[in-house]
Amino acid sequence: MRRSEMAFSFPAGFNPQPLLSASGLVLKPLVEGDRHELTQAASDPLIWQGHPVSDRHEERVFTPYFDMLLGSNAALTIRDAAGRIIGCTVYYTDTNAPSRLSIGFTFLVRAHWGGNTNRIVKRLTLRHVFAQASEAWFHIAPDNLRSQTATMRLGAVFTHEADIDLAGAAARWRCYCLTQESWHANDAAYSKT
Repeated sequence: MRRSEMAFSFPAGFNPQPLLSASGLVLKPLVEGDRHELTQAASDPLIWQGHPVSDRHEERVFTPYFDMLLGSNAALTIRDAAGRIIGCTVYYTDTNAPSRLSIGFTFLVRAHWGGNTNRIVKRLTLRHVFAQASEAWFHIAPDNLRSQTATMRLGAVFTHEADIDLAGAAARWRCYCLTQESWHANDAAYSKT
C-alpha cells in the first residue's frame, strides 16, 4: 500500500458508496470526473483553518488527497439541489477496530456552514450506518475544535484518544461514539427547534 492510500475493510453487507438523497442534497460515489469541481470546492483556505492539513486548499496538496479519497472506494460527493459539488464525506473503519463503522473526512463549502446542510448530510449517512450497526464513530484531530464541537452537537460522546492509521500513517485522534439511540433523541430535539 502506498503511504497516501486509504484502504478499509467493511463488515459484510455494508455498501460504503451508496446513493443517498434528501431535502435537495444528493450524496453519490466520488468518481474521477469530480476532480476539478471538488478541487474548486476545497480551494477556500478557511475550510481547512484549524485542520491538521491547513494548506489543503492548495491544488498541489489537494491533488494527492483527492487521489486518496478516490482510491478509498468509500468517498461520496455532496451535491446541492442544482447538482453542484459542495463537499464530500467518507465511510471508513478504524484499523484498530474494523467492525466500527465511521464517518469522516467531511468538508463543506462555507456557503453551507451554519445551516441545515451538515445536519442533512449526517441524517443521510447515519441512517445508512444505523441500518447495519448500533453506533457510528468519528475520529477528529485533537486541535480541530470546530469539528469536535459539531460532532458533540450530534449527540456523540468522547470516549478516548488513540493512534490510528486512517490514511497510510498512524496519527493521534480523539474518538467519539454516537449511538443510534442518542442520535434519534438528539435529532428529534433538533427538529423541534
